[in-house]
Amino acid sequence: MKPGEAGFLKEMQYEALYVPKGSAPFPREIVENPAIAKYYENWGRPGDMAIVAVDQEAEILVGAIWARRFTAEHPGYGFVDEQTPELSIALRPPFRAQGIGTKLLGSFISLARQKKIAALSLSVDGTNPALRLYLRFGFKEVKPGDSPTLLLKL
Repeated sequence: MKPGEAGFLKEMQYEALYVPKGSAPFPREIVENPAIAKYYENWGRPGDMAIVAVDQEAEILVGAIWARRFTAEHPGYGFVDEQTPELSIALRPPFRAQGIGTKLLGSFISLARQKKIAALSLSVDGTNPALRLYLRFGFKEVKPGDSPTLLLKL
């Protein structure tokens, strides 16, 4: 991710919020909620990692995958421990279900391994179809619930 693309994460954070079919979308302001904004605010802290997907033809950003570490005092939804970055991934709606998320996740896992990161975590709504993607990549449930926390040991 290039420095000028950090603002794109705010848009992607909104797209990362799962809305079941037939449900009303969240108001856009929800990303200003501190529990959500912490996933993108002040991007570029030590340990922050991101990859963006670009439509080369249209020259637009279409999605992103990013991770950041949280503390026990201020955990994220998928917090495991202070050493494990918590992953987020999102695509603009027209670019979903085309294999882009699979490519982003595979690339990000490779990057994390290169950086000697021991594990990645995330939280996902149990009804979100993306859950199958995470399980295919080897994520395992470590905290059950309606939105279980998953962990991938690298």
